[in-house]
Amino acid sequence: MNVVLIIGAFDFGITAMVGAVLQFVPRSGLSSPSIAFGVRIPPDLNDDPVILRQRRRYGGTLLVITSVVSLLAGLAGALLDSAAPVGVGVAVLCFAAAALWARAHRAVSQAKDAGNWYGDLRQGVVTDTSLRTSPVRFPWWWTIPSALIIAVTALAGVVVYPDLPVTLNLPRYSLGETGYLEYPTTVWSAFGLVFGQVLLTVLTAGMVVLVLRARPELDPARPRESAARYRDYLGGTARAILGIATLLDLMLSGLSAAIWSGNRSGWLLVTIVGVPVAASLAVAAHLVLRVGGGRRRVSMADAEAPTGFVRRDDDRHAMAAGLFYVNADDPAVLVPSRVGGGWTVNLGNPRFLAGVAATLAAAGVAAGILALL
Repeated sequence: MNVVLIIGAFDFGITAMVGAVLQFVPRSGLSSPSIAFGVRIPPDLNDDPVILRQRRRYGGTLLVITSVVSLLAGLAGALLDSAAPVGVGVAVLCFAAAALWARAHRAVSQAKDAGNWYGDLRQGVVTDTSLRTSPVRFPWWWTIPSALIIAVTALAGVVVYPDLPVTLNLPRYSLGETGYLEYPTTVWSAFGLVFGQVLLTVLTAGMVVLVLRARPELDPARPRESAARYRDYLGGTARAILGIATLLDLMLSGLSAAIWSGNRSGWLLVTIVGVPVAASLAVAAHLVLRVGGGRRRVSMADAEAPTGFVRRDDDRHAMAAGLFYVNADDPAVLVPSRVGGGWTVNLGNPRFLAGVAATLAAAGVAAGILALL
């Protein structure tokens, strides 16, 4: 009974946390103050009645949906004795948030066109060349915890491997239940999650490298202030990404230990997965609430009088309610995202398209080789 309650609480808690994160996505503190529901706007119109009304509609409707879906996910998890309902609940919340976002985007875009918001405003762009000559450094120290976790897990696996049974029970998740399948004990089946840790850490480090070289969102009205804020934001984001990777590596270590020991305890599985996932969401929430959008205060030395310029209206490159960015003339691969904050890829960049094609080709070749073995 206690395990059932724990699983139900897990489903309810994770679903509610995701809903809470989605609540803050359209807030101006997370993204640029010149973006409202994916629409580029003059910063002084961020509190326009149309925008405020859409924020209230988005937040209020999503709050009701989150409450209902979280409760249903918790009840389903307890009745089915499974953590699977949390996936369904999160998917429903994401779909609902996307629909509400699209409705608000359309309303703000129509108000912008009808009111000619940009009118005779002076539009401009600004760049900070010091981001190339003196870039924000990669926080190597933040990769040490992940490296230690992987090393300890691999060493533990090497120690227990000779005593493992001839088959291992690996979990198989499906809607409403968690089952187990038996696989022959090999290096791949026993150390699969360890290899996953290595891949996760490498990919995360690569993501941080790309983020540190992404095109910044700088304010032409206060270029020096926005550059200082962006550097602060960049450093905080890089550390948060590596911190989340550490938590996920810890989760994979726990799952490896459960597989090697043959422990199928439901509460243990929920703890191994739930604690790191909840901590990762907390780190993400801290990032968007405390660091979000690079809007922290800067020192008096960086303060400056406004130049009178506003960010350039570039809505023509934003697709799908601001979710995607397509601009073949923009050399940047990563560009500021219009949804919540952070960055998104430039789907029109030839280098990105070539990289995706090469990755898919390599994956196809690898799958073909494995199928022939």
